Amino acid sequence: MSIEPFDAVDVIRAKRDGGVVPEPALRWMVDAYTRGYVSDAQMASFAMAVFQRGMERDEIRVLTDAMIASGERMSFASLGKKTVDKHSTGGVGDKITLPLAPLVACFGVAVPQLSGRGLGHTGGTLDKLESIPGWRAALSNEEMFAQMQGDVGAVICAAGSGLAPADKKLYALRDVTGTVEAIPLIASSIMSKKIAEGTDALVLDVKFGSGAFMQDIDRARELARTMVALGTDSGVATALLTDMNTPLGRAIGNANEVRESVEVLAGGGPADVRELTIALAREMLALAGQPDADVERALDDGRDMDSWKAMIRAQDGDPDAPLPTARETHVVTAAADGVVSRMDALPFGVAAWRLGAGRARAEDPVIFEAGIDLHAKPGDRVVAGQPLFTLSAADEARFPRALEALEGSWEIGESAPERTSIVRERITA
Repeated sequence: MSIEPFDAVDVIRAKRDGGVVPEPALRWMVDAYTRGYVSDAQMASFAMAVFQRGMERDEIRVLTDAMIASGERMSFASLGKKTVDKHSTGGVGDKITLPLAPLVACFGVAVPQLSGRGLGHTGGTLDKLESIPGWRAALSNEEMFAQMQGDVGAVICAAGSGLAPADKKLYALRDVTGTVEAIPLIASSIMSKKIAEGTDALVLDVKFGSGAFMQDIDRARELARTMVALGTDSGVATALLTDMNTPLGRAIGNANEVRESVEVLAGGGPADVRELTIALAREMLALAGQPDADVERALDDGRDMDSWKAMIRAQDGDPDAPLPTARETHVVTAAADGVVSRMDALPFGVAAWRLGAGRARAEDPVIFEAGIDLHAKPGDRVVAGQPLFTLSAADEARFPRALEALEGSWEIGESAPERTSIVRERITA
């Protein structure tokens, strides 16, 4: 039996007491946890110590690198073209990856978008795309490379289990121990997977507000700066700080978000979805060496739609097939004349989840046709009796709990709220 070079209790005590864990000990802690020598109870104690005491920047770098080292590391060097990825911290109605990946690919840039599934009130990109008949999330590395190297250029698929397995194990533990919100753990979790993915550059969409993972803008800014610093240690990274106080776009769900994404790809769609898609595409293309790319023209002249259809077909989906539609709907109308002055994102996300658009456990199925379509948003004038939003579900028994989640989540007043840009800040190293 080999003798371990460090002791988990010493590492826990060092962080509990506000100290800096030496690099060799921190690397050992991650490795020993991955192989089962350090127990869940010990790692949970360490995670709580990090939550309470924080980490120095160099500790976060070491933690991230140790999680990368726990698995495989991909390389796209053989593609012969620039690769750039986007990661969003998630929100309500956030379907930006769908129009964004094929848009950036129009410019000859490879987009390896390794995405996940939704949990709770934030939707998952793979869940949305799986509402398209035939579309396949699971690709081999060979299939992914072939799709990026060829004319398609963009791929949205599930991440393989070999990338940062230490993160997968630690994330599940954080979820049940009240340590999800620790910025060092969030940053190392996200960036370990993205750096292991091997892309040349990364743009981060870090959200704040009611429907965001980080509701406070200052903490969202801290998270963005931490992740940009980690990305810069390994390549190039930029972050946009974006507003998630109101649902993004007018569709919340899976199939309906695909419909809205196609509207954007056709040159239309809600102004906020278009604005953010263009802003992120510009950032991605600038990092790929094309700062003057005419993104708006590509979004309006049909190139992006051709790119979208090629990407969906490459993964066995039918981009022209009808999407699922709900059997049951419930319309909520305005009680008075006025202007919609508030529409909080989080309750709408929770309501869509209760309708079946999301999952409470990782193994739960989602109902593709479930969700909410907004007919009015803050700043819109409405009259009494006018539809505000429509709930969709497979079973009308789901409506009462969804409506309960929405109580007090919107307001109709006499004046419109101040208009602000969805992109609040740009953060670079």
